Amino acid sequence: MMRGNQYDAAITIFSPDGRLYQVEYALELVKRGAPIVGVLSPEGVVLAANETPDSALEDPDYFRKIFQLDEHVGVAIAGLSSDARVLIDQGRVYCQSNRLLYDEAADVEALVGTLSDRIQVYTQHGGIRPFGVSIIFAGVDTVGPKLLTTDPSGSFRGYKARALGRNAEQANKLLEDKYVEGLSLDDALKLAIEAVAEASEAELSSAVTKMAVIPVDTKVLRRLQEEVVAKYMS
Repeated sequence: MMRGNQYDAAITIFSPDGRLYQVEYALELVKRGAPIVGVLSPEGVVLAANETPDSALEDPDYFRKIFQLDEHVGVAIAGLSSDARVLIDQGRVYCQSNRLLYDEAADVEALVGTLSDRIQVYTQHGGIRPFGVSIIFAGVDTVGPKLLTTDPSGSFRGYKARALGRNAEQANKLLEDKYVEGLSLDDALKLAIEAVAEASEAELSSAVTKMAVIPVDTKVLRRLQEEVVAKYMS
């Protein structure tokens, strides 16, 4: 057993000081993931990620950190992409089912809450392990723009700006220092790029900086082309 500790072996047992070690290990895995950032603006929501492949031989088209769940909502992932894929598929099914049943786009908070419930189940049963991924959800629904995150514990929170993955502490410090209420969508894009660059261990280029934006006026996710990202980086 790791650390010679009986509480490491079973996901269902709390340690005497109230810790679930397997959940904490999953959170440590998330800290090794590629840097991702979300920024909220009254004009919309921004997602940004450093999609630098792990190997020079890897096809960059298959190293993805930003995904679309529905027209009005997207996610950025940090951690195990295989675990994220399962949750993304479930999220897409939820969104499409909502459209079929109610003929309207899914509420972003309800979507995040449903997926968080499923994540939480994997923290309280023996013979399974927690999901090794944290997710930033960005969307615009009838209430307005929203930015929420989930983690391997199954909890979810709303943020004005948030960074996850490698060096997230430095990136979040930058966001705390530079985020201002009521910033424009253009300023949110610039701030997201700056935070990703702060968390990246090598110099950031527009080729590996991937961004998506969901404006309030259209409520439709749009991925930014490399030349547009380069413009904001300059």
